[in-house]
Amino acid sequence: MILFPAIDLYDGKAVRLYKGDYAQMTVYSHDPIEIARDFEAQGAKYVHLVDLEGAKDGTTPNLDIVKQIAGETSLFTEIGGGIRSMETVRAYLENGVDRVILGTAAVNDEALLKEAIAAYGDRIAVGVDIKDGFVAIKGWTENSQYDCFEFCRKMVDLGVKYLICTDISKDGAMQGTNRELYRQLSEKFAVNITASGGVSTLDDIRALRQMELYGAIIGKAYYSGAINLTEALEAAK
Repeated sequence: MILFPAIDLYDGKAVRLYKGDYAQMTVYSHDPIEIARDFEAQGAKYVHLVDLEGAKDGTTPNLDIVKQIAGETSLFTEIGGGIRSMETVRAYLENGVDRVILGTAAVNDEALLKEAIAAYGDRIAVGVDIKDGFVAIKGWTENSQYDCFEFCRKMVDLGVKYLICTDISKDGAMQGTNRELYRQLSEKFAVNITASGGVSTLDDIRALRQMELYGAIIGKAYYSGAINLTEALEAAK
């Protein structure tokens, strides 16, 4: 299983939200590139980036930082947050990013999703952000009409190969991840699933690995010191 340490970007800083609430934001660093270098130094091969400003309004205010992380480290770089046009998809993929994650756009703009998959194939992932069983959109500020399992089925049918599934109720709460959700998802769908939200112990990582998930994302557990990244990478293997 691949472990993705995460950097959430807001106003050029590395931050974390509590359960997706922009009013409950903690700034962890004014230098996200240094954090990416630290990930690399500890043995990480992948990084998961989120542009939290972009997620709300569909812009790319942190593009330069993303380009730097992609260009100045050897990390496989994936980014989500506000990617709602082919121009934005191209802006990231043509500037060193390895994979982009469509969230709101995958829910609201099927034509864009199909166009992106046709153009870039496996370099397109879909973020399935789950709130009360439904798929949330627009930086988790609204719920869509889709049940999470119904939506995952639709994505698989459209040819999406990578799903990043976040339980918003667990995100940043440091209360463990929703193992039952990921067990169900892994049993229902033959697709590469990355677990996100509440991965806060080595036991969480081992449990997800035993489900043979593709990946898991750690955020606050790294920043708070609850998980040693080198140990977490070992537990994921």
